[in-house]
Amino acid sequence: MKEFKRGLCWLRRDLRLEDNTALHQALTQCDEVLICFIFDEQILNHLRSEFEYFEQRASDPRLGYIYESLLELDQNLNQQYNSQILIRYGHPVEMIPQICKQYKIEKLFFNRDYEPQAKKRDLAVTEELNKQKIAFQHTKDHVIFEHNQVRNGSGEIYRVFTPYKNKWLDLFQKHQESFLKPLKNPAQSSFLSITDLKSEITIKDRSHWETVSKILFQTPSISAGRKSALEQLKKFKAQALAQYHDNRDFPIREGTSLISTAIRHGVVSIRELVRISIEEKTSGHQIWLSELVWREFYQMLLDTHPHVKERCFKPEYDQIKWRGEAHTFKAWCEGQTGYPLVDAAMRGLNQTGQMHNRLRMVVGSFLCKTLLHDWRLGERYFALKLLDFDLAANNGGWQWCSSTGCDSQPYFRIFNPYTQSKKFDSEGEFIKLWCPELQEYSAKWIHKPDLVTPLEQINMKCQIGVDYPLAIVDYELMRKSALEMYQEIRD
Repeated sequence: MKEFKRGLCWLRRDLRLEDNTALHQALTQCDEVLICFIFDEQILNHLRSEFEYFEQRASDPRLGYIYESLLELDQNLNQQYNSQILIRYGHPVEMIPQICKQYKIEKLFFNRDYEPQAKKRDLAVTEELNKQKIAFQHTKDHVIFEHNQVRNGSGEIYRVFTPYKNKWLDLFQKHQESFLKPLKNPAQSSFLSITDLKSEITIKDRSHWETVSKILFQTPSISAGRKSALEQLKKFKAQALAQYHDNRDFPIREGTSLISTAIRHGVVSIRELVRISIEEKTSGHQIWLSELVWREFYQMLLDTHPHVKERCFKPEYDQIKWRGEAHTFKAWCEGQTGYPLVDAAMRGLNQTGQMHNRLRMVVGSFLCKTLLHDWRLGERYFALKLLDFDLAANNGGWQWCSSTGCDSQPYFRIFNPYTQSKKFDSEGEFIKLWCPELQEYSAKWIHKPDLVTPLEQINMKCQIGVDYPLAIVDYELMRKSALEMYQEIRD
């Protein structure tokens, strides 16, 4: 039996009506449900400061992705339920109580977020609701298992991925049936009608939200919304998933799902993805599931060790004296290092907001262990640029590359950018896509174009040092410097 007349479902990183735990609970417990989304003023102010730090124009395609996904969601609410999404701009700790008061909300529903700032925000909101005697319920939706569910025999969290994955898989096997069926909203679902919301500014009034947020909703490089994400998933299942283990490391191939942005913003649920991963027993399905578990591993680490947002997971690595120079960081950001695979990856990121996972490892290792820059600089730049930016995954990945994190690669493992280039882009197809000045260079020379004689460079219509930069550092010399830098804190 329903307990409340009117509930509020607060969407954040779960931009969907389907298989949404908080929304399902709201519709089950309440006679009427209002859905809201808040453009968080604090987040947008932080974005503005980041754009200023990197001296870039304040426009963010992630806001465009959110906006377009909300448009689709609003359209579905309108067509199916004669309702609309309520939009606000400001501080949630102020906005949520105001909405509850304005619409006589008796209970708030939202899905848990594990980022430190989000946890602090949610605590402040619920404390304010307690003062007003408004009920609330937060639910697990963003992950399959939370940190308190996956523990070792001593009741502690896992610090190494493989035993964590084994325990995760064991737990999943035992509780698999509870995840196999998607959450179905009650047939009698009732949303607050447009009539009751007629005085509200709608999400369709784009000009209003651009003016209020002061950050332009730049159009994203990929299609937003659930419909597009499901179409991409269908394509991935049919054409690439079974061969995922063979193709996932080659950036020029369509070997990955390409839905990381949809995952980040909750346009699809993690449960939907896991269900797909267990439909067949191929190596591709199993490796893809393993990657989904990696995602949960990093969510667990951020939840239990929030200090990693600012510091190294391994405290001793906070003592590293990074030796990188400002001009090499700038060259890395702009894709002008003279290392073709690195430059192609960074130029692609700057243009599209996307980067293949193998390339993230290559450019991450290059920044920290070849250019000798603090991993936090790279993490910060990725946080500004990636469409699929997720604090837990981004932080985990950078600390893995720099050997400062939990279960990271050993400090003496340094990716050779030339070897990586030859192995994963042997013909230089990805390089030529983003470094077109190297178009005439053959597979033999494209990975290290400065070995080509000056006369041949002219014939290839690209002079190194003129049309394409010389390598800004010597890899072998910098490798030795990197080992010295790490060994200083180990002596």
